[in-house]
Parts: sequence; structure tokens; C-alpha cells
Amino acid sequence: MQLDSRQFSLEIFEGPLDLLLYLIRKNEIDLYDIPIKLITEQYLRYLDLMKMLDLDFAGEFLAMAATLMQIKSRMLLPEEDREEEEEEEDPRWELVKQLLEYRRFRSKAEDFHRMELEREKRFVRAGEEPELAPPEELPSVQVDIFQLLDAFSRVLSEAEKRQPSEMKPDPFSLDDGRKRVLSRLKENRPVDFVSLFNRGEERSRIVVIFLAVLELIRKKIIRVIQETHFGKIMIEKLETA
Repeated sequence: MQLDSRQFSLEIFEGPLDLLLYLIRKNEIDLYDIPIKLITEQYLRYLDLMKMLDLDFAGEFLAMAATLMQIKSRMLLPEEDREEEEEEEDPRWELVKQLLEYRRFRSKAEDFHRMELEREKRFVRAGEEPELAPPEELPSVQVDIFQLLDAFSRVLSEAEKRQPSEMKPDPFSLDDGRKRVLSRLKENRPVDFVSLFNRGEERSRIVVIFLAVLELIRKKIIRVIQETHFGKIMIEKLETA
């Protein structure tokens, strides 16, 4: 496997609070009663994936990991010891307050973004015709980057069942990965994310192809969509690319 000497920037990634909200939504968890052991374990698995991919994620992800570990250790204390130390305040409460405030902020930002898109549809420049979506086009939602990591993890797990986990030297480069992705999109129709990988694909090539997907997203050449939340993940080429 031949990768560029640099790390891959996570410009398309959001922050640790986004990941926590994603995990809470995915597990259908009550925000006011977070099972801290489960969430910490899942959060750390995502960090392991990012490290394996040599992704240059921000230090705030590591800081949140430390916070989760601290809360987890405090939750493991006998209840009477916790009451003495914290005056009966739930160790998770500060995190819950952060998540609630951040979720409100995200909701407002999404509302403004929707309003902006609606305005763009209503007002066009003089002499321009408004663009209409093709009647057969299905509504889609932008895929959360963490859902994309989930899909990658499943493809990788399937590969590891069939072959050793260690990665052997492979001449398949990042440029080869980009060509693979774009060749699957040559008909300009969305394709299933899983179809980017050949049956029996080597683990090293799966990693390279996934990194190529991330780079093409960052460069706004492709985007990742779903017809429904947590539905099948599809890749499509952007018209401006």
C-alpha cells in the first residue's frame, strides 16, 4: 500500500460532540441517561479507526476521550463515595449540558442553512432559468461522516474474516484508489458505497479506497448520500466536478 507521506486532514469531519450525538442517535439513547460505559467504548473504537487510517484528527477528540474515561471511572465508584465527592451531582451532567447546548446550536445552524437553500431556489439571477430537480430524483440526506466510518468498518471486518489482519506491501496507490472510485461513477449515477470494493478485496486496498473517498469528498468531487437516515449509503459525482 503506497500512501502519500502526509496525514489526511479531517476538514470534512466535525467535532467530538457531533460524534457523541451521532452515537446517542444511533443507539436510540436517552440524552439524560447516557450509558457511559457503552458510549465510551464505541467512541474509543472510532478513535482507533481514525488512528488506523492515519487521519489527522483534532486534539479535542482526545480531550473528549479523556473526559469520558474520567466520567466512566467516577460512575464505577460506589454510590456513597460518589455522593461524598460530588454532592450527589451526576458525573454525566456537565457533558449532558454541553450536548444539549451544542444540539440547539446545530439545530439553529441547520435551520439557517435550509432557509438559505430555499432563498437560492426562489431567487435566480436575471436571465437565468430556475433549476428543477428531475422528477425521478429521490430526496436524499447528506451522510454523517461517522456513518461513513461505520460502513468502512463493516467492509473491513468482512475482509478480515477472509484474510490475515496484517497489511502486506501493495503497489495499489491512493491515485489508483481515486481512479477506482471515479471509474465506478463514470455513468454519473449514484452507486452503493459497498460496490466500490471488489469481492475478496485485500484489507490494504480497502483502506486506500476509503481514503480516496475521503479526499474526493474534501475536494467536492463526490458526495455521500442516503435516501433515508441510516439507509443504504450511496456515492455520487457532483455536477460541478
